[in-house]
Amino acid sequence: MRLRFAALVAAAGLALTACGGTSAAEDPNAPIRVGVNPTPHGEILEYVKDNLAEKAGIQIEITKFDDYNRPNEALTHGELDANYFQHQPYLDEYRQQRGGDFAWVAPVHLEPLAAYSKQFKSLNDIPNGATVTLSNDPANQFRGLKLLEQGGLIKLKPEASVGTRLADAIAENPKNIDFKDLSPDQLPRSVDDAAAAVVNGNYAIKANLKDPVIVESPENNPYANGLVTTPALAKDPRIAKLAELLRSPEVKDFINKKWGGVAVIPAS
Repeated sequence: MRLRFAALVAAAGLALTACGGTSAAEDPNAPIRVGVNPTPHGEILEYVKDNLAEKAGIQIEITKFDDYNRPNEALTHGELDANYFQHQPYLDEYRQQRGGDFAWVAPVHLEPLAAYSKQFKSLNDIPNGATVTLSNDPANQFRGLKLLEQGGLIKLKPEASVGTRLADAIAENPKNIDFKDLSPDQLPRSVDDAAAAVVNGNYAIKANLKDPVIVESPENNPYANGLVTTPALAKDPRIAKLAELLRSPEVKDFINKKWGGVAVIPAS
């Protein structure tokens, strides 16, 4: 019995560790547990934690994820109180494909999508039959296709939208480009071999990619990354305060100074 009791205690301890401690929904004084991608989201949130949070009366615990799936899974399973890594079209597609209850709180910054090439200086220089890589997640894939259409490489079907299969989205491909979709974290490495790669901003920054051949316009851009929480915490004053801090003049100045108003831009 003693061994069985010890095993039960150990299992309970592991369960508490896996849950990440007390949630903000359970304790109104608990820190807000926020999941982020390391760059630039983690850097922005660490600035808030180190410089603004204490004066605002909130505590923040940061968990970093390198992929785009785990932060929403962790939020759904109660391991987080909020996350900050995605734009609303991605959240909408995730919710449609995988379910989950989420509440969009506020946009924070935009990472303009860009295409990079080590072989060519423009999309016009890409030869017939070349390979171009882009994201395999539906929201960012369609966003990448729109960028390539903007650059004149392809033409999309009028009815194409998020979730349309890659082969069904393209109306005209005059150079017979071979499109390959990869997980977003693999795209920076593909720049070495592909004629061009459409890379999400956070991974482009992390890989120190420079001199894109085309960059998405920030004007009326719907892809600002923002703070997301659960419906239960949507009106929590700590979440509201965190959103206020993330959109504060201090954070906007931090973003502009660190990334020069190019790779990362404060949301309007």
